[in-house]
Amino acid sequence: MNTLGSGSPDKALTDFDAKRICLEAFASWKVRGRKVLVIIPDATRSCPLGLMFRQVQEAAAEAAQLDFMVALGTHPPMTMEQIYARVEITADEHHSKYARTRFFNHEWNNPEALFEVGRLSRADVRELTGGLFEMEVGVSINRRVQAYDLLVILGPVFPHEVVGFSGGNKYLFPGIAGAEILNFFHWLGAVLTNPMIIGNKWTPVRKVVDRAASLLKVERKALCMVVKGHDLAGLYAGSPEAAWEQAAELSRQIHIEYKDTPFHTVLSCAPRMYDDLWVGAKCMYKLEPVVADGGTLIIYAPHITEVSVSHGKLIEELGYHTRDYFLKQWDRFKGYPWGVLAHSTHVRGIGTYENGVEKGRVNVVLATGIPESVCRKINMGWMDYRDINPADYAGREAEGILYVPKAGEILYRLKKEMSDGAV
Repeated sequence: MNTLGSGSPDKALTDFDAKRICLEAFASWKVRGRKVLVIIPDATRSCPLGLMFRQVQEAAAEAAQLDFMVALGTHPPMTMEQIYARVEITADEHHSKYARTRFFNHEWNNPEALFEVGRLSRADVRELTGGLFEMEVGVSINRRVQAYDLLVILGPVFPHEVVGFSGGNKYLFPGIAGAEILNFFHWLGAVLTNPMIIGNKWTPVRKVVDRAASLLKVERKALCMVVKGHDLAGLYAGSPEAAWEQAAELSRQIHIEYKDTPFHTVLSCAPRMYDDLWVGAKCMYKLEPVVADGGTLIIYAPHITEVSVSHGKLIEELGYHTRDYFLKQWDRFKGYPWGVLAHSTHVRGIGTYENGVEKGRVNVVLATGIPESVCRKINMGWMDYRDINPADYAGREAEGILYVPKAGEILYRLKKEMSDGAV
């Protein structure tokens, strides 16, 4: 089927536009009498999910079953109250108007909740990674998908530090996947590095994600959103690969901001939807390309009090380090979860490790509710957030100071990179 939908960087879609696209898509997918599972984002992704929930309910009214699963990856599970808030319904509405619908959290660390759909061979991995890796990788996913005739991925597309652009089959891997494939491709992205991956479409990691998804026997479709502020700028329906490709192209136009020169100081303010550093670190990933060599990036987030709900103990043991710190001591670190190692390198950024000395290209400072002692322990800089008035950083780009009041989704790049063909 050809991809349905439309989008523009200059004009928002109306609710009627979204409804029309959904009705046409579900009609073409012939959902009558079929069991449908919709894969949705958790609270760490901005999108009009309430609007789309209502549109999908109407468009799939003739489905035999219509359930929703939160693509948590390794994020903490959501409570029912949080899920209701995410899809913008009340408990009463769930038990009346949407009584047939069930909601599920993914359980990435529960072996009983997973099943293996296949394996990527050594040859597969060598091909997909351009020879960077040669190893067999097991591909597992939430076993609930076996009970459905159709999976519909419903989520937004943004520049992403691990895969290039989020969305599409990434809602399956790692969204509802097991640890082995998740750890593998996160570390692949880390070895390639965030600046080489983020904002690029056809990365080796995207190829791995799409190949893993191809092993799944259940039919897959997608509704890929592109958001601009609070508006729906684009909506594309079709195969996860085709719908994602169109959405990623629009995201490239909307979600990348170019700057003339790098900044010696960046105040990157985390919105409240990032409730620990694991997700709040997007405030580093999206801004690293515009920080000058030796410059400082401050993650300002007084509301963040934990490093990671799911992985905090491991991160406190490992700390945040450059890629080369791990690669040059690989025998020491290869037994740790590779996804955690990848996160560590993405937060610390590009750097070197020579003769036992680690040097990051930029200084990363936490101005959060995480205690100074913990920040020092995990190899991060620290500032007391109470000493920072964000307004003092605004309007000072000519001085080499960049203030980003809502960081984490817009990617910042230098115009020179664009003209040099680096992206």
